[in-house]
Amino acid sequence: MSNNTALLVIDMQICNFDDSAPVYEGDNLIKKISNLIARARGARVPVIYIQHCGPEGAIDRPDTPGWEINSAIAPVKGDAVIRKSHPDAFQDTNLQLELESKGIKRLIITGIQTEYCIDTTCRRAYSLGYDVTLVKDAHSTWNRDNLRA
Repeated sequence: MSNNTALLVIDMQICNFDDSAPVYEGDNLIKKISNLIARARGARVPVIYIQHCGPEGAIDRPDTPGWEINSAIAPVKGDAVIRKSHPDAFQDTNLQLELESKGIKRLIITGIQTEYCIDTTCRRAYSLGYDVTLVKDAHSTWNRDNLRA
């Protein structure tokens, strides 16, 4: 990892690990992302958390217990936390400004949900000219009728 790199940790909120419908291989996901965060911090690579803000009644509605970032990988002082309400972490957020202010050109992307927020953010970042790396074993989703995690 270099000094023009940032690690994005997307939607790793408590609600996504709920026992009634946990994300696929959630414990492994936490371990892998925790390791990436430790490596990033050791290399002085910024860690930027993206926190989804769901609408009224959603399990990820702001200021509810499920909305909090999982404590196993929680932000520390100096980490940026950017709130979003769309699958694209850049849409209607200050993510672009945050990256520009740090001189970031390369993004390492991790988190949830593979086919929504991860996919959309990867594509948008690439369109904006970032060198994007999606960590193959550090993102996840849920089993669906037409798509298995």
